[in-house]
Amino acid sequence: MATVADHVIATLKRSGVHRVYGIPGDSLNGFTDAIRRAGDFSWEQVRHEETAAFAAAADAALSGRLAVCAGSCGPGNLHLINGLYDAQRSRVPVLAIAAHIPLAEIGSDYFQETHPQNLFRECSVYCELVSTPEQAPRILELAMRAAVEENGVAVVVVPGEIFSTRVETTAWGARPVLPAGAVCHPDERALSAAATMLNAADNVTILAGAGVAGAHDEVIDLARTLAAPIVHALRGKEYIEYDNPNDVGMTGLLGFASGYKAIREADVLLMLGTDFPYQQFYPERAKIIQVDIRGRNLGRRTPIDLGLLGTVVDTVAALRPLLATKTDRTHLERSLGHYRKTRKRLDALASNDRDRTPIRPEYVAAVANRLASDDAVFTVDVGSPVVWAARYVTMNGRRRLIGSFNHGTMACALPHAIGAQTVDRRRQVIALAGDGGLAMLFGELLTLAQNRLPVKVIVFNNSSLNFVELEMKAAGIVNFGTELHNPDFGAVASALGMFGRRVEQPGDLEAALSDAFGYDGPAVVDVVTARQELSIPPAITAEQAKGFSLYAIRTILAGRGEELLDLVTTNVARRILN
Repeated sequence: MATVADHVIATLKRSGVHRVYGIPGDSLNGFTDAIRRAGDFSWEQVRHEETAAFAAAADAALSGRLAVCAGSCGPGNLHLINGLYDAQRSRVPVLAIAAHIPLAEIGSDYFQETHPQNLFRECSVYCELVSTPEQAPRILELAMRAAVEENGVAVVVVPGEIFSTRVETTAWGARPVLPAGAVCHPDERALSAAATMLNAADNVTILAGAGVAGAHDEVIDLARTLAAPIVHALRGKEYIEYDNPNDVGMTGLLGFASGYKAIREADVLLMLGTDFPYQQFYPERAKIIQVDIRGRNLGRRTPIDLGLLGTVVDTVAALRPLLATKTDRTHLERSLGHYRKTRKRLDALASNDRDRTPIRPEYVAAVANRLASDDAVFTVDVGSPVVWAARYVTMNGRRRLIGSFNHGTMACALPHAIGAQTVDRRRQVIALAGDGGLAMLFGELLTLAQNRLPVKVIVFNNSSLNFVELEMKAAGIVNFGTELHNPDFGAVASALGMFGRRVEQPGDLEAALSDAFGYDGPAVVDVVTARQELSIPPAITAEQAKGFSLYAIRTILAGRGEELLDLVTTNVARRILN
């Protein structure tokens, strides 16, 4: 007879899982001791349980397999919740093992008592309490099955003493828990209706999201047939941007004017595997066809004319024979021309600007992109770093881009990088971190050093919560509460025994990044970037324009005219010079 914890480890190993991210605690003792005794299973220790969940999410995103994190009772597993929300909304398979207080004490307001099965229910596809040792093998398998089949988070809540209890071997967990294969596309009637709409349209635009993963060539062929420009949402970038002659860029708050224009001018918008949330970027008069594997997502962001239930790869394959090849490329060529102009303007900003300081953040992203390896993994913080990554990090089919693109939480770049680097220590992993995000989980630099993870961290150090300031400006509010007093992050890294360098001059940037990328170990490059660089969305509303005007007036009245002058100097004068 083996302990419940031994059974958990054996079951995970059979399904290809060989590590767990977490922090030890007394209610996890039976579990961590089983890991110690297993020998060929690793405990990936971090400094905050939130990081454990983020790391597991990145692990699952890169490996395509189930990843596992664990937290001790009460505050320990409660810290997992933000990373688990991120994993759930990114649709990656993660199993969270939430240790609990002694079973007999549940409901007594015991020390550190919470109710994890209630806390985690909203951010999971499965969440259950193990009430007896005999339940554990079956609940574990049910949780793993839910996670891999639904691409989401499963939580198993285990009172601490149950881990060390011995149970009889059963058939539960005796076989690998792997996702079942399936072919899924709409029926003939729905496919025929879609083909009729697409064949009749003069201007078709494709909006591609994360659901086009694994369907790159099929979507490119579809776009060629329909003479359709392809716009991508942020999560679709890594899967469809490369080797794409119909690419016209991204839409949304972080996107390009060309992507917005191609959607606005469409007669039919074909949404492929995207749950793009911003209603203001959808067309007002076009017919809309949406393809998604999750039926509940059809039509939830904007009214649609036709919903197609299925995977993108299977649906496109079934739809393609019904389509007539379009010979009129006017809409496509117009969209491509607009994209070329937009791309040229964006690239012009990614320069060292005649050695002016502070350094343009666009330039930092562009240099990192140029120096990075062909199969680099980029992780990005929410806020301005994700803007620069979206616009200046190029995908090629081998690179990966990981971030909190749906949950939108700060401080994800470093913990995601920890998980990505743990999957493959030989692959280059670059974290594009904001100064606020890095500081929030600053202790994880110690994880890089302790676990010998050669992550390269580039800090966009503008001494502010930069994107929050932009939101305030757009709302006509004087910036308040966003100032950050930062250390020299490079010096801190050096003190921790890793590569550290601070860059204040544009001319020093390339050498610093080259040295960091070539360093055999973790590295931090602290780049002092322009605080007032504006990342303007492709469609400025009248309300936003009014907001910027109010911001200017109120800033002057508040006696902070130098802030407004800095904004003008950074964003107007530089562009005139270019």
